Amino acid sequence: MKNTPKNIAIEKLFPFEGHPFKVQDNEEMNALIESIQEQGILSPLIVRPKENTEDEYEIVSGHRRFRAAVKAGIKEVPALIVPLDRDAAAIAVVDSNLHREHIFPSEKAFAYKLKAEALRHQGKRSDLTSGQLGPKLTVEKISENDSATQVKRYIRLTKLIPHILDMVDEGRIAFTPAVELSYLQPKEQAMLLSEMEYSDCTPNLSQAQRLKALSIQGLFTKEQLSAIMSEEKANQKERVKIPVERIQKYFPKDYTTTQMEETIVKLCEAYHRKRLRDRDSR
Repeated sequence: MKNTPKNIAIEKLFPFEGHPFKVQDNEEMNALIESIQEQGILSPLIVRPKENTEDEYEIVSGHRRFRAAVKAGIKEVPALIVPLDRDAAAIAVVDSNLHREHIFPSEKAFAYKLKAEALRHQGKRSDLTSGQLGPKLTVEKISENDSATQVKRYIRLTKLIPHILDMVDEGRIAFTPAVELSYLQPKEQAMLLSEMEYSDCTPNLSQAQRLKALSIQGLFTKEQLSAIMSEEKANQKERVKIPVERIQKYFPKDYTTTQMEETIVKLCEAYHRKRLRDRDSR
């Protein structure tokens, strides 16, 4: 590694191929753009030389800073050049992002898959991308926070079609049912998506498990799907439904429905406390 950062032209830098983390144009990005415009990039990017090219580099760490620099009109950015091969770089990309406060399930899913494939190429383990969950593994962990079994459950999410995976990120489908749904064939998932949109509901764990069993047995049909999805859930509670379009304007554009719900609950709690204070002050 070169200890001194080198200024590299923006057009010589490229995002890491298969980068699993989303770089969003949100309020945090706008704040980062303003900071870079005022102070420049304070923390250098980490990059690696691209194979079979001259003076071109692939970003290992610093994708958000790179995006902000482009939007801020910066022509060069400071970067530390590290001679990493593709697999070592993939592991570094994942490890440098997993500490983030907010990570979508899809990001963790594709990050774990990327790291698992890199470790497999390095000959360290080959069991993380297998279809079976299997017994507890004693070989090195791929994550400091998740067990090997949980890592493989996250990797299963990469089998979901994009629209259903988006629903997992938005909190509309819970993680455990989503893992079961990942065993459905893409055509079956498309049928499920249409059914969910039509009936305005998502499967619970029991329903997801039965849909998975039907798929494995080759018995998955539209009629079976409709019958399962039309069931009234035994533990279903009365809900207050507010169309997202009605409240979207009050939240940042990148907010998920779960984040909206949490904010609304906090506002209700604050309103309740205010009512109690007003009552006690009378």
